[in-house]
Amino acid sequence: MRMSIDQAVELIENASLKELGEMATKRKRELHPKKVTTFVVDRNINYTNICWVDCKFCAFYRHEKDSDAYVLTFEEIDDKIEELLEIGGTQILFQGGVHPKLKIEWYEELVAHIHNKYPTITIHGFSAIEIDYIAKISKISIEDVLSRLQAKGLASMPGAGAEILNDRVRDIIAPRKIDKDIWLDIHHKAHKLGIKSTATMMYGTVETNREIVQHWADIRELQDKTGGFRAYIMWSFQSDNTLLKQEFPEISKQSSNRYLRLLAVSRLFLDNFTNIQSSWVTQGSYIGQLALKFGANDLGSTMMEENVVSSAGVKNEMNQNDMITLIIDLDEYPAKRDTAYNILERF
Repeated sequence: MRMSIDQAVELIENASLKELGEMATKRKRELHPKKVTTFVVDRNINYTNICWVDCKFCAFYRHEKDSDAYVLTFEEIDDKIEELLEIGGTQILFQGGVHPKLKIEWYEELVAHIHNKYPTITIHGFSAIEIDYIAKISKISIEDVLSRLQAKGLASMPGAGAEILNDRVRDIIAPRKIDKDIWLDIHHKAHKLGIKSTATMMYGTVETNREIVQHWADIRELQDKTGGFRAYIMWSFQSDNTLLKQEFPEISKQSSNRYLRLLAVSRLFLDNFTNIQSSWVTQGSYIGQLALKFGANDLGSTMMEENVVSSAGVKNEMNQNDMITLIIDLDEYPAKRDTAYNILERF
């Protein structure tokens, strides 16, 4: 029988960390018996930092009038992609703030430009809230936005903007952000069009353990319907330079123990997710490595460039060789993959 919400909450709150690691590793081995741990070489390109949503947990966004607000030119984006190609990269994680004025035609031109000029690069781009706003400002449907961008070269969608899929929490930390049902519906629509995506979670603000598990239940239910999520990725709230920390000073930095507990239970609860990524970007490389003993089978991205988490005061870096070393240290077999989790190279 499937793990229930009550059972998952009980494990989070009362199971020993050692027990959780053993249970998660057993489940991971059932899905990945060959002990292959994957990673992708990519670059996170934030095409703009201009955003009207003003999420309290974000230190990255700017308003149009701010002196350091920007929209990257196509030439600047080209330079970033060419640097990525030089190190063997295959994917760009492509997202920005929710720009108040850019419409579908601008995004179509941008995606087509990248896809046509760099056909070997997979465009893993645009969060659900970006898609939702593009539809509203362009006065077209969500399906139209997705299908038009797909026709120009959009291959995959990130899970950004999920945070905690609970409207009580969302109304506190990001009151202008789309509701949980809209986030789920946009991913459902993308999956129906053949656009695969990832499911994510940012925990560590004002949510409860039960709200965390309900988030898992919602994405598990959608995965049952579509099979469209390629991976689950979870990270902790980084509070420096954020309005949310000012408003709720009692919010504390999440411990490594907490991260590993949640990660392990997610592996047990999300029984229809093959891939779970380690969040070394927020946890650091060694907890990122330890996550491989708590259910993660993928180290995520080498992330040649990262701007959002670093804006909140956290900056961790790893290159391909670092990842290979960490994986081998745990007696697993490193492999470079593409966005669709196809193995490109073994080491």
